[in-house]
Amino acid sequence: MEHNTFIFATGIENSYPVIPLPDGSRLRVDEMQLTQHDRRWEEDFELVRELGLAYLRFGPPYYATHLGPGRYDWSWADATFTRLRELGIEPIVDLCHFGVPDWLGNFQNKDWPTHFAEYAQAFARRYPHLRFYTPVNEIMIAATFSAQLGWWNECLTGDTPFVTALGNLCRANQQAMHAILRVQPRAIFIQSEATEYFHAEEPSERCLAHTAFLNEKRFLAFDLTYGHEVKASLYTYLLDNGMTRQEYEWFRQNTVKRHCVMGNDYYYTNEHLVHEDGSTSESGEIFGYYSITHQYFSRYRLPVMHTETNREDPEAVLWLRKEWANVHRLKQDGVPIVGFTWYSLLDQVDWDNCLRGNHHRVNRLGLYDLDRRVRPVGEAYKSLVSKWKPELTSECYGLHIYNF
Repeated sequence: MEHNTFIFATGIENSYPVIPLPDGSRLRVDEMQLTQHDRRWEEDFELVRELGLAYLRFGPPYYATHLGPGRYDWSWADATFTRLRELGIEPIVDLCHFGVPDWLGNFQNKDWPTHFAEYAQAFARRYPHLRFYTPVNEIMIAATFSAQLGWWNECLTGDTPFVTALGNLCRANQQAMHAILRVQPRAIFIQSEATEYFHAEEPSERCLAHTAFLNEKRFLAFDLTYGHEVKASLYTYLLDNGMTRQEYEWFRQNTVKRHCVMGNDYYYTNEHLVHEDGSTSESGEIFGYYSITHQYFSRYRLPVMHTETNREDPEAVLWLRKEWANVHRLKQDGVPIVGFTWYSLLDQVDWDNCLRGNHHRVNRLGLYDLDRRVRPVGEAYKSLVSKWKPELTSECYGLHIYNF
């Protein structure tokens, strides 16, 4: 497939963190099982085609595919990626989405990045026709939910476990990119990260200072991935909480930025109020995708892709139009934005509580419901793609204008 068109995409939500249950046991929450995609994937791929889309954020369940050092079960990946190729759908391969195999423990394991890089290289070697990758999805969310808020995986709270998880996630991401490039030198890495902003609720010195800190902290995953120098306050924070100077410098020396597209995810929940006591709460949309993405682009100067957004009915269609208007205005104003994604193809399950329980509540966020009936936002997205895809292709909005 020629990669010279604007990337209109959707995705298969494939989170699989381990969560604690009230009885003290632990549960692997696999969204592909909850939405029945693990059994109905052929039907779901046809839905992607029905929408007129040629790109899909998709990956195998890492925890069930990487069985041990040098041991892999490729059976499901072989079947699904073969079918995607037959249908002419280009995957943006999602290799790690909020969890690791049981034998690797959790994101506190400093050996995990090396094992993950070996897995990523084995994957790329097995499927040499694939070019687009998201090695580790939403690093900041994975580290925050697992090691600062205590919700997933290691279920730890505090700055030190957060910095450990963040460092291991970023290192795994970086090592995987190098490993993939050794067997696929034309690989492009679309790093999907939450696009966030923090607003001070009070004008006090304490509240303003903490808000400024959080607005620098939000960049950490991208800063390490892209070798961007952090401010002194953040450097001190990293060192005070366990990252060594040598580890920090490793990121500066091992970036593969020239192979990267900055993927920005934006939801109604991505902006926050900072209260006087240091706590935060959702503020709703204040600045919006346009303003916040402009901040990220100004910092990293990379091609941009809007990699995730959604909203429940009845707001979904209006939200789609609003997000698309933001994307188009960014492009008109000189930001090299190369793609847009409604995430996900299907309704999701239990994301209203960030997968923190086994409630089986359906969240009406998809282009299709779980009976595979198209939602109004699915019809609207199909129409949007059919109208804009020829226009954007003729204006050369695609990735071919960059020297990857």
